[in-house]
Amino acid sequence: MTRHLPLRPNIDDGIDRKVLTQLRARFMRINHGRQQRAMQALSTRQQRVLTLLPLLFHVNHPLLPGYVSAQTPAGLAHFEPSAQLLAEAQRLTRSFAYKPARAPAPTPIHGLFLMGSLGTVAQAEQSDMDLWVCHASELDPGEREALQRKCDLLQSWAASQGAEAHFFLIDPERFRSGLRDARLTSDDCGTTQHFLLLDEFYRTAIWLGGRMPLWWLVPADDEHRYAHVTEALLSKRFVRAEDVLDFGHLAEVPAGEFLGAGMWQLFKGIESPYKSALKLLLTEVYASEHPQVRCLSLRFKQAVYDGLLDLDELDPYVLIYRRLEQYLQARGETERLELVRRCLYLKVNKKISKPPRHREKSWQRLLLERLTGEWGWGERQLILLDSRSQWKVRQVVAERQALVNELNYSYRFLSLFARKRPDGVAASSRDLAVLGRRLYAAFERRAGKVEFINPGIAPDLGEDTLTLVHNPSPKGERWALYSGSLGAQEWQDFAPLRQARSLIELLAWSHRNGVIDSGTHLSLHPGDSDLTEVELSQLLGCLAQALPMPLASVTEAALARPRRPAEELLLINVGIDPLRQHSQMNVHMTSERTDPLGYSGVRDNLVLTLDRITLNSWNELLVERYDGPTALLDCLSDVLNAMPGRDERPNLRVFCYCRNRATTIVERVEGLLNELVDCLDSGQQQRYLLQIARRYHLLDLTPGRVRHSMLEDLPTLLEHLAQDRAEYSPLRLDRNALEGEDLALILEAGRPACIQVFYRLHETEGLAQINVLDECGALWRSQVPFHNETSLLTPLHRFLQSLLYRRDAAQALEGPQQPLEILYHQLLPAAPLRAQRLEPRPAPLNEVSLPFYDVQAIVEPGNGPRAYVSLFCNHREFSELEHGEQLFTNVARHILAQRSEQQPYPCYITDLDLSALLGERQPSVVHYLRYKASLEEALNGALRTS
Repeated sequence: MTRHLPLRPNIDDGIDRKVLTQLRARFMRINHGRQQRAMQALSTRQQRVLTLLPLLFHVNHPLLPGYVSAQTPAGLAHFEPSAQLLAEAQRLTRSFAYKPARAPAPTPIHGLFLMGSLGTVAQAEQSDMDLWVCHASELDPGEREALQRKCDLLQSWAASQGAEAHFFLIDPERFRSGLRDARLTSDDCGTTQHFLLLDEFYRTAIWLGGRMPLWWLVPADDEHRYAHVTEALLSKRFVRAEDVLDFGHLAEVPAGEFLGAGMWQLFKGIESPYKSALKLLLTEVYASEHPQVRCLSLRFKQAVYDGLLDLDELDPYVLIYRRLEQYLQARGETERLELVRRCLYLKVNKKISKPPRHREKSWQRLLLERLTGEWGWGERQLILLDSRSQWKVRQVVAERQALVNELNYSYRFLSLFARKRPDGVAASSRDLAVLGRRLYAAFERRAGKVEFINPGIAPDLGEDTLTLVHNPSPKGERWALYSGSLGAQEWQDFAPLRQARSLIELLAWSHRNGVIDSGTHLSLHPGDSDLTEVELSQLLGCLAQALPMPLASVTEAALARPRRPAEELLLINVGIDPLRQHSQMNVHMTSERTDPLGYSGVRDNLVLTLDRITLNSWNELLVERYDGPTALLDCLSDVLNAMPGRDERPNLRVFCYCRNRATTIVERVEGLLNELVDCLDSGQQQRYLLQIARRYHLLDLTPGRVRHSMLEDLPTLLEHLAQDRAEYSPLRLDRNALEGEDLALILEAGRPACIQVFYRLHETEGLAQINVLDECGALWRSQVPFHNETSLLTPLHRFLQSLLYRRDAAQALEGPQQPLEILYHQLLPAAPLRAQRLEPRPAPLNEVSLPFYDVQAIVEPGNGPRAYVSLFCNHREFSELEHGEQLFTNVARHILAQRSEQQPYPCYITDLDLSALLGERQPSVVHYLRYKASLEEALNGALRTS
């Protein structure tokens, strides 16, 4: 390595102009070397673009690219085109002739610089050109607009030549003051990154023409007094102002810049970790040094002053690597250092395990060979990295963990850095929170979440051949995916790429990560499942169509809000034939009962399992499996509970590819789901009754708190419906629930704020059935002896009136509630050409003259759990205090003694007071009816035995 004598200019002792000349020469020597390296890696047409740009900004000519008008600002300071450059322009446009200005012409273009990866070891064929077009501050808005238009035209022309160029207009005075209107590189995170952008510019910029940076002439040790040194250089005429550009210094970098840069690189690193890891770690190094930060550009400048002009060691990426190496070795973090080395190697992308394409090795390859030799990398490691484009699942999973660990570490570092400096970085707290959610969504493991394993690690994880195996174990279902095409006796000798408890979980993982694509051949070993190759193909097609990959990036707005479902897929009976026994016997069932939830005369439930795939607004893909007798209701409840407001509804789809009744199953579940969503959208709490097989399911449709109860049979359902309710909620019936039952008519007739009595007469059996729906929708049912409608309904009516009288008397006079209406309906049986129906009936007469015996009951708290009962028979009191356990026997004897005929026909409670038991609580009417029925049972039992 050639070493030159150090140069130590000192402004206080007087600067030798010869030293300044030598410094300029050193920087120009490095600049020339980098420019040559940049040219070597470009195609002929791309070289033409870079060569002609200074001339194109120096002149306005209608036949040259970028021409807007003769008034467009043109003229590059101190630029005079060479004969070779003019010849190149004439090859582009033969009629072009350059005419030098006779008198000094204005040069509003002060400088032209190329910055970024061109000319570095990391330059690649697809590297873009970021060009700073530095112009005079005096340009008016119209001139700036014309110059911007010229840049836009040059960008289009460069693209036509195979070069991706980005032009950025720079006013050095505004820039030095921290003012800028737009991003200044294609990799710029915004206007908050001033000093770190300047740091990158000073160490990567290649001067193409115009004035030179004044910063070159300020020793790195004098950076803290940059203004003093530059003022002396200019005022004492060591340097002419018209020869230099002043972008500012790097003596201090605000803490907020490290947060901004770190968050930007972390944001990019989630999708392309290799590209961001080096800059992300450099930000960590800078932040750990704050406030005494010595930026890499200062190290670069110090090396030039020290005479260390080796282009390899001054390469911007080598400078980054050396600084990171120093930092990580000092901390003993060898695993992170190895990751940094892999990132640099892959960034350079020269496969040194393979012979070079040309006989002569490129300078990039030679540099990389030297570095990997320092690192002690062997041929095996080089071959592995050079085959990254062929990496598949196993290699990617191993590498992913190191990258995810690094990103999570960087996030924790930035969060801690922000907490330690609350004054200067308070505005970053929200951005950090959003970034934390982005990391969580991308990499955090949680139950049911499909892991994304390839964040920019390998270009394609698609496998040519895979083997899918169903291999249940005593612990449950197990599906496994193997690389290659394996026979029935072979797969057991290999380790699976992935295994899961459900087939959909495995397929969703394969789809999310691109392991199975359109070109993958799958060998299937279905085991004892019913999965066929046709169904497997349909499932994969469904995933590809419903969830196209890759996913678009999550917006900040989505991350700022709680996650919500965006796509919901319900897959029914995956790998299961619900009529397997009939399929095996090749028997096709015929039945008028075609409802998949109660199929055929035996009421089979054909919805046996559901797999739910959810893609949420944070791009998390989740899979959940439901099986067992409540699978459908468990799944639908979870879907409804996760459903956001009407304006943000997910795209909800149902699929079924099983062998039997697939279309009917999809239609039934879709219809049911739509009905339940309509109930939720009604704005009021509702209940929904569904019958699956021979069981009943009652859903409580409270938004966000949907739940369901399974009821084994009709008596259990009736018992559930009889439970006390605090308020009325409508009960909707599924179209096939309670088919043929009179209970369906009763429940569908339910109304709020009234008491409804439904009765059915079985005159031949001497019985009647009474159903009461109270004001809260609770149901009471009783079967009683029937003599006539008057004796059937009048005692009940008197009891209800008495109950409502007590309730009304307890209300405040101000603002009383509307009294409850009592409505009567008779259930009439089915007749020829007529279905069973309800007929309204008038309330029974309740005249005083009617010979009914009043029996009032008052229930009070007793000692322990047992209540204390008093009965009043036509105002005569019988209490447990007096009669003890003989209370009901003695009351029965008294009642029989009052009758003209000693017959034990039923006696009814006509009034009931529970106020001492209930206090201020006011239960619904059915609560009193249940208490009334229990007292009547005891009393009538005593009548029958007396």
